[in-house]
Amino acid sequence: MALIAVGLDHENASLDLLERATVLEHEWVKVLRTLVSHRNIHEAVFVSTCLRTEVVAVIDRFHGAIDEITTTLSEVTGLAPSEFQEHLSVHFDRGVANHLFSVAAGLRSVVPGEFEILGQLRRALELASDEHVAGPMLTDLFHKALTSGRRVRNETSIARGTTSFAHAAVETTLESLGAAAVDSTVVVVGAGQLAAGVVRSLLASPVGIGRVVICNRTLSRAQELSHLLADERLDVAALEELHDQVALARSVVVAVEVPHPLITLESLRTRTAPLLAMDLAVPRGVARDVDTMRDVVRIDIGALQTRVNRALDDRREAVTLAEAIVAADVEKYLEEQRARGAAVIVSDLRAHFDSLVAAEFARRTTEIDALSESEAELLRSVVRSVVAKIAHRPTTALKESAGTDQGARLSEAVRTLFDI
Repeated sequence: MALIAVGLDHENASLDLLERATVLEHEWVKVLRTLVSHRNIHEAVFVSTCLRTEVVAVIDRFHGAIDEITTTLSEVTGLAPSEFQEHLSVHFDRGVANHLFSVAAGLRSVVPGEFEILGQLRRALELASDEHVAGPMLTDLFHKALTSGRRVRNETSIARGTTSFAHAAVETTLESLGAAAVDSTVVVVGAGQLAAGVVRSLLASPVGIGRVVICNRTLSRAQELSHLLADERLDVAALEELHDQVALARSVVVAVEVPHPLITLESLRTRTAPLLAMDLAVPRGVARDVDTMRDVVRIDIGALQTRVNRALDDRREAVTLAEAIVAADVEKYLEEQRARGAAVIVSDLRAHFDSLVAAEFARRTTEIDALSESEAELLRSVVRSVVAKIAHRPTTALKESAGTDQGARLSEAVRTLFDI
């Protein structure tokens, strides 16, 4: 069995394609169940965010698994394979560890060091574990990647300043509001990790903000977030009140997964005051055609790229340090995997030889019992010594080649030849 990671990300796919390929979190269970129903996929973890939709799996046949994953992605997204096949990122075997550790460290994010990805990967693993589709191999891989990601943020400055689209969105919002921010109301749609990051950044800004309204489908979650942050500038509202709240606001930030836009041209038709509509949702939470309104400015993830690039320039040194940490952690993980893999096959081979010797001694018990005690012990010693010498070279070769393509071929050959 081998590891594979297949998916779409911002490095190889357009924002429009990523938007259409996004799978809402409540549908992830269906994706997982579909994946492991295929013959070549034994374990799977699935994650879909605004800039990444990806499957990490333990598989048998490489090409068979690619076809099965592609078919599943097509089914759950409604996209034809021809629309995204050329944009897929594929990582195999040891490359999966390099990829996932880098993702967890924030090195594959548009804004290096962004923190949200750690929570997204953790939730993806927890869901796969709850569904019993993430076994020991993927569980260990994800735990080690998450640990490395936290280490990167603790030991480098990669997470300082603008570390996510949430931070970039807040900075852009406050710059747009200027001095009026202290008297302005900002409506934040959502109460999840992304929305919570926006709210925290707004409240923590030295510029100051007049009022923040958390508007969420589940009112109790908005209330929990408000209680946690305990700021007198915070209010909560149900999603049904969104348009009434936006009518009184200077800015709205949509930071929640939605099947269709919440802020539309029709909902703003009677508005005359300026509005900054920040769209962090995928699929889009703010309809594109609101751009046609004179007093409405729409900014989405793509439009934040300039600020993101500036953050990247400020973090070159931290990125280099983070890459070194990730490289060391990946190598440590791979060494552990090599040692574990070699230990298993070597143990199985030795147990197989021991069972053959024991079975043969048991079959020849009568003849052995006819020998004197010293003769019987000498016979047993000679047989075990010969078997140990026969096993020595295969055992050494397995240990030395563990974790390589040659090691995988040798392991498969040993299991086939000795039926273990």
